[in-house]
Amino acid sequence: MKFISTRLAAPTLSFEDAVFQGLASDGGLYVPDFLPQFDEKKISEFKKLSYEELFFEVTRYFVEGEIDAESYKKIIKKSYENFSHQAIAPLKQLSRNNFLLELFHGPTLAFKDFALQFLGNLLDHFLSKRSEEIIIIGATSGDTGSAAIQGCKDCKNVKIFILHPHEKVSAVQRRQMTTISADNIFNLAVEGNFDDCQALVKKMFAKQSFLNGKKMIAVNSINFARIMAQIVYYFYAGLRLGADKTPISFSVPSGNFGDIYAGSLAKRMGLKINKLIIATNSNDILARFLAHNNYRKDKMIETISPSMNIQVSSNFERLLFDAHKTQRSEEKLPELMSEFERTGFLKTSDEVRKIIQKDFEAFSCDDEVTKKTIAEIFEKTGETLDPHSAIGVYAACKFLESKNYNGEFVVSLATAHPAKFPEAVIDAGVPKPALPEFLKDLMKLKEKFSVLKNSLEEVKQFIAERA
Repeated sequence: MKFISTRLAAPTLSFEDAVFQGLASDGGLYVPDFLPQFDEKKISEFKKLSYEELFFEVTRYFVEGEIDAESYKKIIKKSYENFSHQAIAPLKQLSRNNFLLELFHGPTLAFKDFALQFLGNLLDHFLSKRSEEIIIIGATSGDTGSAAIQGCKDCKNVKIFILHPHEKVSAVQRRQMTTISADNIFNLAVEGNFDDCQALVKKMFAKQSFLNGKKMIAVNSINFARIMAQIVYYFYAGLRLGADKTPISFSVPSGNFGDIYAGSLAKRMGLKINKLIIATNSNDILARFLAHNNYRKDKMIETISPSMNIQVSSNFERLLFDAHKTQRSEEKLPELMSEFERTGFLKTSDEVRKIIQKDFEAFSCDDEVTKKTIAEIFEKTGETLDPHSAIGVYAACKFLESKNYNGEFVVSLATAHPAKFPEAVIDAGVPKPALPEFLKDLMKLKEKFSVLKNSLEEVKQFIAERA
């Protein structure tokens, strides 16, 4: 399989090269030149597989010819052996037609572990063949950073630099990054918001000469390996609810759009999905686009769901590319993205937006509604939700009342453990959730991080001096 840039001007790459490239040289994102297709019979056969076996069957076509089957199975097995739940991604029933997919049983208690444990082991495999040092640079709104550090800290010949918005992530999120005492890990608290951190990383990828020949690797969801890993749990949950034969829908707390984009790929690969429901907080650029064709970058609103405090959803470009490709007008996308980067505003043709609306719904809510949802779900089911997962459940409930609901099962993705956001849970009137036993001493450990200005030159200098 080959990988092409959404902006069509970068070299076509193999899977391995796309993993190491991250952002394409033309500023676009890499996507596969085709998707494997599974018919109903084949998907039904997947039902008997374990999570690790399903991962292999769903994703092996992306790596075929580059990683032998036995090595690939070992990478997958190692990636999920330290998840705390035997099912890896268990389902819970909230109401008659609404289910919760728990994606927080990995080592950092967030869905990012599904992709970043895998990416770390994948990099280790590829680096064992290469005699080079690499620099991992990533931006995080809270969960990606800790998951990247946990997934990649033991990779040989790797240094890790993670940018997070200073004082804009939860204490648990920050400490999961800053209490890992290893010489190859550097946490940078940037005086700005997540979009600022993400913009700095993109600019560094565009011009890497400051690293004196060392290779930068992306761990954000611009790296397709992360998207690929997340496709699997849509199949895993869907098969347990009959989506080989009957469509179901998924509600996904959405910020950078990588998680829900993986769901759209699962649908295109053959899983029967009716709607993918975009659930957002007050930073509702995705909901505004779907409803009004208004993808305009506004001022960031700080909320109790900080991992979703994002205005520029990087992976949305991949969806726009797919929709334009359906119209055979993908050559228009580079100009569209260039205009957005210049003006902070994007508007598609009505035809492209209708293609997207066919698969997607969107709902947004503010902090008060988020807390109300946490309280109501706890009262009705005894289940404690973190604020991000609560937004997903809220959106699922709104969809269940909508005209596009067809009586199917709706699965809400629980993207983080509630103990990562205790203040929000307590403010909702719900008892404080406890950290799992293996993290009980987290708040006592010594932290190590550097506070930097929102300055490209300052950040580049910090990294260059330590790389």
